Amino acid sequence: MSQKWRQWNKAATKVLWILVILGIVASLPVAYDRIRTEGTSKNVEMIFDYRDLVQVSSYQGNPSAWMNEQLDVLQEAGIHTMAVYQATLTELSNARRITVYSEQDAARLTGKVLTANENATYLLFTDAENQTQIEPMIRKAFASQEIAVEDWSLNGRSGLKIATPVQNAVLKTMEPDPVAMEMLESKGFHLLPRLSNSAVYDQEGLASLLDRFKAMGVDRILFDGEEVPGYAEEPDERHLEEFADLLNERGIGIAAIENLRGPQRGFETLAKDTNYNVARLYSLSGRDSSLDPEILADRFALAAKDRNIRMMFIHTAVQTNNIEGRITDTIENLVESLEGPQGAIQRIENYGFEMGPASSFEVAEMAGQNYFRWIAILGAVALIALLVSVFIPPLTLLAFVLGVVGTAGLYVLRPHLMEQALALLAGISAPTIAMVFAIRKIDRLYEAGQAMSVGRRLTHGILLFLRTSAMSLIAVPFIIALLNHVTYQLVLDQFRGVSLLHLAPIALTALYVLFYRKNSAFGSVGKILRMPVTIAMVVIAAVAAVAGLYYLSRTGNSGSVSSLEMTFRNLLENTVGVRPRTKEFLLGHPLFIAGVFVALKYRHAVYVMVIASIGQLSMVDTFAHIHTPVWISLLRDLIGMGFGLLVGLVFVLVWQIIERCWKKWSPLLAKL
Repeated sequence: MSQKWRQWNKAATKVLWILVILGIVASLPVAYDRIRTEGTSKNVEMIFDYRDLVQVSSYQGNPSAWMNEQLDVLQEAGIHTMAVYQATLTELSNARRITVYSEQDAARLTGKVLTANENATYLLFTDAENQTQIEPMIRKAFASQEIAVEDWSLNGRSGLKIATPVQNAVLKTMEPDPVAMEMLESKGFHLLPRLSNSAVYDQEGLASLLDRFKAMGVDRILFDGEEVPGYAEEPDERHLEEFADLLNERGIGIAAIENLRGPQRGFETLAKDTNYNVARLYSLSGRDSSLDPEILADRFALAAKDRNIRMMFIHTAVQTNNIEGRITDTIENLVESLEGPQGAIQRIENYGFEMGPASSFEVAEMAGQNYFRWIAILGAVALIALLVSVFIPPLTLLAFVLGVVGTAGLYVLRPHLMEQALALLAGISAPTIAMVFAIRKIDRLYEAGQAMSVGRRLTHGILLFLRTSAMSLIAVPFIIALLNHVTYQLVLDQFRGVSLLHLAPIALTALYVLFYRKNSAFGSVGKILRMPVTIAMVVIAAVAAVAGLYYLSRTGNSGSVSSLEMTFRNLLENTVGVRPRTKEFLLGHPLFIAGVFVALKYRHAVYVMVIASIGQLSMVDTFAHIHTPVWISLLRDLIGMGFGLLVGLVFVLVWQIIERCWKKWSPLLAKL
């Protein structure tokens, strides 16, 4: 019976490879749909924070003239959208619409004696036109929170008395400044309103506000704060569906801010209810606005090209120049980053984009895509079973059957988890299988004869590198097919298990090298457990642990890089158009080629292949960044392979020099 079971498993391996090939073929139409979807949004929108301008203007000798001048400068630089916020008393005061007084201020102005039973906020309108447009907005905002507002005047100027301390009054938000919006619209700016979640959801008020926005040409809204309008802690009190209906009726979309500390609560639900009428937004902070213009231009250009971002939100910052004794800002620096042949706007246009209001992706889906995806799912399960066959051959058939049953169960219970798990396991399986096959090939070539010429060893190294890379990329069609949903392109969902993807192929390759090869130096786990622990072993383990932690710190979106490496990355980007990954072309790929070259003469050099597996898994991980266009990921891998091949030749040359020097000098050293 055991003999038959082995035969069945051996036969199953061939069938599984056929299923993998069918899965790859079925994934291609799905990948084509994704490429078509990525090509439907080509407008990139440059947006400036109007509130920042208002704040900076408050430090100028002539705020109005300065504001007009800067708006013209920004418009000429290519910024045609202004972000306007829900107004506060502070913002209206900075814009010279009103003057705000505390109870103490009002007492000094009127000669009134302070009392212990009143602490109100007082304001005066700067002119009659401002009063006409601003007063109804202020009354409505405070009345909605049951705060009394009454008339107040001083020296013939009209104003209001608000029955709450000034510290509380300045925190209340109201509708965006209508005077500012009319002025910006008259100057030809597109508007991007920022809305926050009110304590009391007002469907009629929001409908009226959205109608005014639509009349001004607003087609997208950005949210301010940690929640979207309509969100509430208690599910029964949420109004997200009603708010989504308001947006859908007016054709107004929303914007998703990249790299927030945490997603805005309610955003995913609202995105779904608006049929994913969402555009991704990159926000440049005021602190970063003082960076070198070339760095800023790189950030904007790469955000559009590499991360499917279509909205660039720009802040400025007030700076104190103690040497010159004046207040400055970063507007001039920002303008420099946008203008010129090397500026962000020209570079973005060179990549095939157009400057204009951002649009959402139009999802392309050919007929029968679901059937293709199911074939791809079956192929992914087969690929995972093939990984099992490498280490535990008798469990090949059982692994596939259990995989199919488990996939079906997860599809019923948690289909989202099923897709994520299969994509991750397929991403681990392909590079691991590829590395195992490469190691087996090295062992066979070594046993066939050690008198192999330098040219033949180098040829084997290059060809094996190309074959192994092609096999590693088998995982890519499955990842694309399994995670082909617009939520991944908008980063509302992300590929899970990045750390595991970066560790598992290395660990499994090491496991195979150490225990599964016929001439393994360790032989078995039991032999290792019986080995005496030496100081050298402890040091090696500590170094490996530190190296592993550093390696993991470089993975994922939170990985950090030095300024020197950032300069090197920018140089590559500007030279070849798409930046390859340094851990591929400077580490993994060169070590693979050099490792094969050396291992064909010195058997134990095969252990270098454990580190070389980094290059193979990294190629797969490139496609796990679903928000990056497919063609960018493909070019990144191909360019990385090309550069890695060249660096690998340098590694081989260096090894040859070292080897010859050692042969020449080692006899002399032995005599010393």
